[in-house]
Amino acid sequence: MNQPGVVVIGAASLDMKGRPKSSMVAGTSNPGYIRVSPGGVGRNVAENLARLGVPTTLLSAVGDDSVGRQVLETTRAGGVDVSRVIVSSDWPSATYLAVVDENGRPALSIDDMQIMQLVTPKYIYAHRRWIKEASMVVLDANLSPAAIASAISACTKWNVPLCIDPVSIALAPRLRPHLSQVYMVIPNEDEAEVLCGIPASDSFQASAAAQRLVALGVDTAVITLAEKGLVYATSDESGRVPAINIEVVDPTGGGDALTGAIVFGLVNGFSVSEAVRLGVSAAALTLTSTGTVHPHLSLEKLYDQLMI
Repeated sequence: MNQPGVVVIGAASLDMKGRPKSSMVAGTSNPGYIRVSPGGVGRNVAENLARLGVPTTLLSAVGDDSVGRQVLETTRAGGVDVSRVIVSSDWPSATYLAVVDENGRPALSIDDMQIMQLVTPKYIYAHRRWIKEASMVVLDANLSPAAIASAISACTKWNVPLCIDPVSIALAPRLRPHLSQVYMVIPNEDEAEVLCGIPASDSFQASAAAQRLVALGVDTAVITLAEKGLVYATSDESGRVPAINIEVVDPTGGGDALTGAIVFGLVNGFSVSEAVRLGVSAAALTLTSTGTVHPHLSLEKLYDQLMI
C-alpha cells in the first residue's frame, strides 16, 4: 500500500497517570499505581500514524531536559520524524497529570503546556513546504489562537485537508471561528457542545450535533461518546459505531489512537464509515494497554479487534 505523508502539529509531553487500587478517598493518600510515559495529543496521534505505516512528521516543542529527550527518543523509535521539533533551553517540557478512578474512568487532570507558545505562526510558516506536500495535516488545540489560524491558513492556501482535535472544553473555543475551513473535527461530547452550541450527551443528540457541525462548514464530524461509541456525519452520510466491549486498563490515549486510525484510513482512500470503525478498534486496543500508545499497533490488529 502506497502510504502518503501526514504532518501533525501539536503537543508532545510526559504523561503521569495515577489509578487507586480501590475507591478514592479525598484529602488523603490513596494506595495505587502510577505510570509515566510520553504523551501529548499531537505526539500520540503522530506515533499511532507512524505505527500504522504512515510517514509522519511532528511539529512541536520540548524542553532541553531529560523529559524532552525521553519524549523525542520514544517518538522517534515509534517511527515519527521528530527532526523539526523545537528543543528549547528556555522552557521545561510539557507535562500532563491524570488521575483515574478504580474503574479506569477519568477523575481529574492537569496539564502544563506553556512551551507550546514556541509553536508560533513564524515556526509554522518556516515549515510551509512540509504542510504543502502533506496528504493531511492534523492539529491539536494546544496551539495558540494565532498559530491555529496560521496553520489553517496554510492548509486552505494549498488545499490540504485539515483534521483538528479540540483537546478539551477549555481549548475548543479556539476552533469556533475556523470550522468552515476544517476538513474533519473529532470532539468528545462536551467539546462538541462547545463547538456547535447544542448538547451531545447521547447518540441521538450527538448525531444532531455532528450534523450541525457539518452545517457550519466541517466536511466530516466525528463525535466520540466513550463507552457509547461514536457518531459521525458528512454532507452525504451519517452513522453510529458502538464501542467494543473491553476491560479498560488505562483510558489515556484512546481518543488519540482513534484519531490516528481514522486519519490513516482516510489518507489511504477508505470510506468514512470504514475509517471510523478502524478508529474505534484502535481506541479499544489502546485502552487495554498500560501505555498511551499501543506498542504493537498494526492494521492487522485493528481488523482482528473488529472481529471480536
